[in-house]
Amino acid sequence: MALETLFHPQCVAIDLHAGSKKQLLNELTALAKKCPAVADTALTPRDLLAAVMERERLGTTGIGSGVAIPHARIAGLTRMSAAFARLETPIEYEAVDDRPVDLVVMLLAPEDAGAEHLRALARVSRLLRREETRTRLRAAPTAESLFSLLSEAQSGKAA
Repeated sequence: MALETLFHPQCVAIDLHAGSKKQLLNELTALAKKCPAVADTALTPRDLLAAVMERERLGTTGIGSGVAIPHARIAGLTRMSAAFARLETPIEYEAVDDRPVDLVVMLLAPEDAGAEHLRALARVSRLLRREETRTRLRAAPTAESLFSLLSEAQSGKAA
């Protein structure tokens, strides 16, 4: 799957306020419901949250350097989608490096996505492991500029 089809302008939030991991995941599932791949389904933010929380119970999705990639495979989705948020203030997330998180991608995949889900997860992880990409995302002044940076990075034009 090409990453450029994952992100959409309506699924990018800047300076999202969340005081806890649970609140963050609640906010992100509400944001994810606005994504085209999710908006046209009967899935509710509560459905998305339950799937993401179930995955989170298996182990943290905080990959380090202030980044988390909560994800889940969900019955009822027909294509992959991602919501991106830059947090107003970093929060504790039980990340592998014990650092607070401020850049978060929620990746949602169809239940039968198997290898495609893993490939997309790896691509998003590689994208956000680049220090230059993280720096640019943290400095972006608007949600539109965040989306533009994600789009450029996904297509290989930046970062």
